[in-house]
Amino acid sequence: MQKKCNLFSTKSVSKQRKKIADRNSFHIKKKCTFVFRKRERMTIVRLFTLSMVLLSIGTLSMKAQDAHFSQFYANPLYLNPAYAGSVVCPRIVANFRHQWPVLSSKYTTYAASYDQHFEAISGGIGVLFVGDRAGAGTITTNAISLIYSFKADLTREVAMRIALQATYQQKSVDFSHALWGDMIDPKFGFVFQTKETLNKYSKGIADFSTGIIFYSDKFYGGVAVNHFTQPKESFYDNTGNETRLPMKISANFGAVIDIKQQRRREKNIGDMSISPNLIFQYQRNFSAKGESYSYLNIGLYYTCYPMIIGAWYRQGILREGTYTNRPDALVFLAGIEYSFMKIGYSYDFTIPSLKAGKASTGGAHEISAQFHLPCPVKARRVRHINCPKF
Repeated sequence: MQKKCNLFSTKSVSKQRKKIADRNSFHIKKKCTFVFRKRERMTIVRLFTLSMVLLSIGTLSMKAQDAHFSQFYANPLYLNPAYAGSVVCPRIVANFRHQWPVLSSKYTTYAASYDQHFEAISGGIGVLFVGDRAGAGTITTNAISLIYSFKADLTREVAMRIALQATYQQKSVDFSHALWGDMIDPKFGFVFQTKETLNKYSKGIADFSTGIIFYSDKFYGGVAVNHFTQPKESFYDNTGNETRLPMKISANFGAVIDIKQQRRREKNIGDMSISPNLIFQYQRNFSAKGESYSYLNIGLYYTCYPMIIGAWYRQGILREGTYTNRPDALVFLAGIEYSFMKIGYSYDFTIPSLKAGKASTGGAHEISAQFHLPCPVKARRVRHINCPKF
């Protein structure tokens, strides 16, 4: 084609021939350019379609990490089921997280829970709901959990709670939300209806978790093991390619150090305290390569009642044969606690996107709300946990 486009040479012809040659050469070059661009567009469309098909195939047999919340103590039952009933009085919690809002593959996660201590059964009861939408709704996960947390006083100063959590999880994949190559118009983008077969896949599984916490008036800590039964979550029941929900282990430890306190059992305007915290989370085999990922979270809260501010540094540790440290995010939060209500907001600054030359993901926005209902008279004599509210 390139040869054909250079057939005309105008140096040895008359002015009239030169005009005709230039005109013909222009039309032929224009045609060549059009053919090249058309082929280039078709190549892009084919590559896009192939990538989407490969992604779809991978989605059906993937292993994924659990959804993440940065306000750990504003979603206590998700952090550790043993926190059910730990504040003794009835508690209602709601959480919403919007991650990577700038990207098309954004993640939206929400949670709601209720928990309360019942002295008649020597423990707490909790109900937890978690929903997660990934890839603009392509992958949806909903889970409902029932928790029982047994309480025991080890000494006059230290109490323990140990919990069992039963969960029913429903995961679905809807390819009608995906973008396919045959939907692309070279000029206007995604405008056509795809001719691909848009199947929907869904599967429900039963899952079990456990946790234990120890706490006093000043210190608290615990360990949770989620998905210890590792149920099968494959959409296809292929014995050679089955995937299981990977186990997750979380350990947390912290302290509350009073700087200024007017009354021991009541909070007053101007009471001040700080709370250093450490949370380690590990989830193994979350990909087909058998990778494991750990998060080390180091945080500090400052309270000047009723205001609370805090910051977390999150370090990622990826194991691919060898361990690789990856700074993940800086989290800043602010909240207000007054009477029976607590409201908090946090923002995750993704550290890789803060470096020069890296595209921003938009971080993550998170909002939480907690409501403490009136407490039964007998329950007030039960030791409650003293830990951060967000």
